[in-house]
Amino acid sequence: MSARPHGLGRVGIWAGDLDHLPAAGVRDAAAAIEDLGYGTLWFAETTGREAVAQAVILLTATRHITVAAGMTDIYARDPVTAAAAQRTLDEAFPGRFLLGLWDSHPSIAEDIRGHRFGPPLATMRSYLDALDTAPFGPPGTASSPSRVLAALTPDMLALAEERARGATMLGMPVEYTRAARTVLGNDALLAVTQMCVLGHDRADSADLARTTAAAALPNRRELLRGLGHENPDALDDRLVDALVAHGRAEDIAHRVLEHFDAGADHVSLHLVTTAPHSPPVRQWERLARHLPV
Repeated sequence: MSARPHGLGRVGIWAGDLDHLPAAGVRDAAAAIEDLGYGTLWFAETTGREAVAQAVILLTATRHITVAAGMTDIYARDPVTAAAAQRTLDEAFPGRFLLGLWDSHPSIAEDIRGHRFGPPLATMRSYLDALDTAPFGPPGTASSPSRVLAALTPDMLALAEERARGATMLGMPVEYTRAARTVLGNDALLAVTQMCVLGHDRADSADLARTTAAAALPNRRELLRGLGHENPDALDDRLVDALVAHGRAEDIAHRVLEHFDAGADHVSLHLVTTAPHSPPVRQWERLARHLPV
């Protein structure tokens, strides 16, 4: 179990459905997550709100929780703009904003944003080079504030160890947490996000867990085959259970501890529900009672 200091707390919430809420609902959800004792509030940038604007909403709605833009799309803003934005938030909210960079997806980069999607590793490396030499930002702020890379593949994990504080990794089994720690070495941050479905028991949550696992397959098939899941598309019970912690709060808490034992420094929970337009505050509360928040 890791003892590396990182300032994120032990357990956070991956609030993947915030874009479905009006701004007032986003503020209320953020305040509830903080009040429940979670250390970090994570969110992604896909087709909803712009990430820096979303971060400001979350930071101003809370007092001390870390706000992590865990998947900030590198095609959404040029590196000079990204550097200026990060340095501005680092000045205004010292130590409370964490930038997580994501290499995007071809359909988002090209069809929606109108860019040419480049080779992920080379494109991310070039982006980091430009980020580090960007001339804009408030005077007196660090040239390279803390950042992580959203990484799944071994080569992106290696780049995270080389050029960032570490990696954030969404939706992979415990076995892959262990493999990622090996790639990152002992010193880099490893923050993993566990998809989960809370129910009365495992049978009660099984159908939604299977649907959630199916949605996660496209970017993970080859990695899962490498972990011994020879036919991921079959979605057998072993694979569903590996991808999605489901059942009682105690079952999900046990999975969190398994990630810690495998080398994670921080675990965030991506709680999937049948009502994505309503923040699951009561379920976050149930989980908090069983977690080292």
